[in-house]
Amino acid sequence: MYLQQLNLLNFKNYTEAELIFVSGVNIFAGDNGAGKTNLMDAIYYLSLCKSYFNPIDSQQIKQGADFFMINGIFEKDNNKEVIACGLKRNQKKQFKRNKKEYQRLADHIGLFPSVMISPYDISIIIEGSEERRKFIDNVISQTDSRYLDELITYNKTLINRNALLKLIADTGRYDPHLMEVYNEQLVVSGNIIFQKRKTFMEVFTDIFNRHYSFISNDAEQVELVYESQLFSDDYALLLNKSLEKDRILERTTYGIHKDDLEFTIHSMSLKKFGSQGQQKSFLIALKLAQYTFLQNQKGYKPLLLLDDIFDKLDENRTRKLMQMVSDNDFGQVFITDTNIDRVRQVFNGLNVDTCIFKVEKGTVYA
Repeated sequence: MYLQQLNLLNFKNYTEAELIFVSGVNIFAGDNGAGKTNLMDAIYYLSLCKSYFNPIDSQQIKQGADFFMINGIFEKDNNKEVIACGLKRNQKKQFKRNKKEYQRLADHIGLFPSVMISPYDISIIIEGSEERRKFIDNVISQTDSRYLDELITYNKTLINRNALLKLIADTGRYDPHLMEVYNEQLVVSGNIIFQKRKTFMEVFTDIFNRHYSFISNDAEQVELVYESQLFSDDYALLLNKSLEKDRILERTTYGIHKDDLEFTIHSMSLKKFGSQGQQKSFLIALKLAQYTFLQNQKGYKPLLLLDDIFDKLDENRTRKLMQMVSDNDFGQVFITDTNIDRVRQVFNGLNVDTCIFKVEKGTVYA
């Protein structure tokens, strides 16, 4: 699978753009603020029905315009697949595959998988557990539609249960039957999600360890551990035990919405004790493991989007990463960089088909 063509209308800082890609490495080079990352985000949009960087769809519309359009032509299983996304202000987003509109965006997730590696990923390490859960959910959802459905159901039930807890606190009226209904719904979906996350991590951790070992030349000892309250007790019992605490705090304090990943280096917190280079290597290994997992599950290679990847990586780790790209471990790759000479030098002599696009203030030159 690869993306042959990308067309944009009024997307972010682009009034109009048309790009034809090679199946190997495509490079967007230009100054900061020129629009390189916006091109990456448009490609990501075609895969995941949303921006990688901004969850508010209307903010993707170019200033002064009333709509945006993204169109992509994919080559998949020797067939052309046309994916189109459009949004008019104050209207519902439309997503189409071969001119047929999806009734549920969830039905598109996983058909054209992609993996983005970006400086913004540092939030996975330094921010709260929600960012790490999002990472797990993103990977599993692209390979398991049942997981995505259960996650949507769980989150809706969680919102309802929290609203009920607030209502009890505000009015003093307690409805044990409704609470029991919400508890049962949380337990059913929560246990399914927990088991799927646990099974996923058993496979994913080994893949991650292999990638980190290769990138770092076995220089550091790192560990990736899945943490969940459901390891310690039955979920139904946890909800019953925590009811009084939940009523006081007006929110659900136990469940898979509290799951987390622990990152360590030499048995110490990566967030507190890892250098910028070590944290960057850890993130790249995480994302490359995501790529490998998706490829193994799908049977074909996802798109790999490397946004500003050379920053904070030393020469040895950069060479290792590019060696993996050129050794055909990956399919189609998109890279952004501010230094066009640097990317030319990196790929000079590597046996991989490359195409460099120069980006200047929302205009692309092949």
